[in-house]
Amino acid sequence: MAFTIAIDGPAAAGKGTVSRAVAAHFGFAHLDTGLLYRAVGARMLAGIEPVEAARTLRAEDLEDDALRTPEVAQAASKVAAIGAVRAALVDFQRAFARRAGGAVLDGRDIGTVICPEAEAKLFVTASAEVRAERRHRELTDKGVQTDFATVLADVRERDARDMSRADAPLRAAEDAVEIDTSHMDIDTAVATAIAAVETAVKEKTE
Repeated sequence: MAFTIAIDGPAAAGKGTVSRAVAAHFGFAHLDTGLLYRAVGARMLAGIEPVEAARTLRAEDLEDDALRTPEVAQAASKVAAIGAVRAALVDFQRAFARRAGGAVLDGRDIGTVICPEAEAKLFVTASAEVRAERRHRELTDKGVQTDFATVLADVRERDARDMSRADAPLRAAEDAVEIDTSHMDIDTAVATAIAAVETAVKEKTE
């Protein structure tokens, strides 16, 4: 049986960690769709035209550790605003979503565009300041030299671009359960997400 869990939200809200935990809890496959755009962004930085990069993307392109750099994150946000890039990646995501055994997809337009019929939808968010603090700590731990003000500006810039783009802007689906992790530890956020999915499962099977 196919069961799709769509988890959306802005950068550094915790949706990736929540998504992986939810997938593990239910025994579902997981796809971080942001990696698709990061991989396209990385290939663009390497000189490949964005649409061509999306059309020729390979599964192994998603395994590069360099996809987690701030430069690639900004490139990913830029290529994600290109309609032809998004179109090239839609079929891959939808096929993954309806695979047998269940799937969790996290991104920015899963519940609104990619899988509007998903059985469960979550929108994981947090304040820009909290997300910037998390990202700054993550970068510092990796030895990246930056300051909080720069990271906060980057977070706000990316939010503005993701929310204002004409094609598939970042927003919560009308029927998504919103989880604000600003004042939650990760265990609480995961437990809240699992409870929301269990409620959706119960409603779908009654």
